[in-house]
Amino acid sequence: MHKKFSILRSSTLAVAAVAMVGLGMTGCTTTPPTNDGPHADRREVNHDADEATAKLFETVPSARELVRRSKGYLVFPAVLQAGLVVGGEYGKGALHVGNMTEDYYRLYAGSVGWQIGAQSKAIFVLFMTQDSLDKFRASRGWQVGADATVALATIGANGDIDTNTAQQPVIGFVTTNAGLMAGVSLQGAKISKM
Repeated sequence: MHKKFSILRSSTLAVAAVAMVGLGMTGCTTTPPTNDGPHADRREVNHDADEATAKLFETVPSARELVRRSKGYLVFPAVLQAGLVVGGEYGKGALHVGNMTEDYYRLYAGSVGWQIGAQSKAIFVLFMTQDSLDKFRASRGWQVGADATVALATIGANGDIDTNTAQQPVIGFVTTNAGLMAGVSLQGAKISKM
């Protein structure tokens, strides 16, 4: 019981840490507020997702073919990771099926361990089979590791995506301004509709 309370408390603190950093960063923006509500938010997600996808294709050219072959893909263009000992991640994204945005989602995750500061990254989740996409769509809340394993893409010496990764039903990419991140995990990340 004590362990469950500790995990719940850690998750709550992680979400609170991300919320506090997000509120602090919101206060620093110079963009004037809009009255469009969720429509403005969705336009911003679409714009940022398009930019993040273009940057992915520029950084990892072989990702273009995987995205083209996928049955659908999620783009979270700006996932904020922040914390002080207890941390968390939060971001908004869009599910693309074919050439259209089908729906909007949020991603959140918590972590415990030594960490300080904040950083932003883009996360891509590609559903390579119809079955994996259908299971994602049917879920009321999808968790990496519990509902599906996400094989994170790695780049070989030739600059192409590892062929073992390319054959998995769900593939993930994590990028920063410096390029593709290595040695990261999406394990435990939760994705739900906005």
